[in-house]
Amino acid sequence: MSEVISISNAETLQALNRAEIDIQIATAKQYPREINKVLNTIETYATMDVETAEDCFYALRRGSGDDRSVIEGVSVRLAEIFAGAWGNIRVQTRIIGNDGRTITAQGVCHDLETNYAASVEVKRRITNKSGITFSEDMQVVTGNAASAIAFRNAVLKVIPKAVTKKIINNIKQVALGQSIDLETSRQRAVDHFKKIGVTEQQLLEYLEIKSISDIDKEKVFELRSLSNAIKEGTTTVTETFKVKVQETPSDTKKDKAAEKLKEAMKEAKPKTETVNKETGEITQTATEQTAADLSNLGK
Repeated sequence: MSEVISISNAETLQALNRAEIDIQIATAKQYPREINKVLNTIETYATMDVETAEDCFYALRRGSGDDRSVIEGVSVRLAEIFAGAWGNIRVQTRIIGNDGRTITAQGVCHDLETNYAASVEVKRRITNKSGITFSEDMQVVTGNAASAIAFRNAVLKVIPKAVTKKIINNIKQVALGQSIDLETSRQRAVDHFKKIGVTEQQLLEYLEIKSISDIDKEKVFELRSLSNAIKEGTTTVTETFKVKVQETPSDTKKDKAAEKLKEAMKEAKPKTETVNKETGEITQTATEQTAADLSNLGK
């Protein structure tokens, strides 16, 4: 009869984790990475085709007017390629907080060869503009997005940018390449944003151009990178394009009724005498009567 081994306390679990890490560090020291081989693997994976290369970046426009700038960065997809090719590395993410307003994800990356580790935290809001908390399913989706970004940020803190800078530029050149004609790639970008509720006019305002024909290959790349940012949860369509939530007919009716009530309350003049001297009956003032007459509007 086999004996079942149970973990009785936290100290035992910590000891097992330390033993596991020690074994991985010993293996990493025995089989160290070859930087040139690693960089070649990363570039090979990331440039297999233009679509993969495009998925390796994100781009966001922030600010307005003279203060407006484009923020570009490496996407979660490229961070995954980095981690897989780098080797002798441990990466993990977990949700460490949910206060009902934001979810906090933690990403930890540990280079087993250098014994250098970095930990980052990423917060994502789980309430809408009205302060209403997301549903459980949407909280899970938001948590997954936060974890993915925490993974990326942790990996990029451990893998030196000086080492990867050159291949990142090479990957970007492939992403900017014209494997398909500009007109086709431009139309694909426009069609993609139409599917997620963004009009051509909103795209033009975002890119600060006058017509769709002004979208060159660099702006196509920027739109593709923006799409990656939206998919990863770095930003949202509403936040980026200031998309207004459409009012329902009932909401519009109630708003109009409330406006009428407000105007009537301003114009109404309350009576100076509100008690009938003969009967003792208390009558409504003009303002109260107006409120009563309008109370059913919008129902």
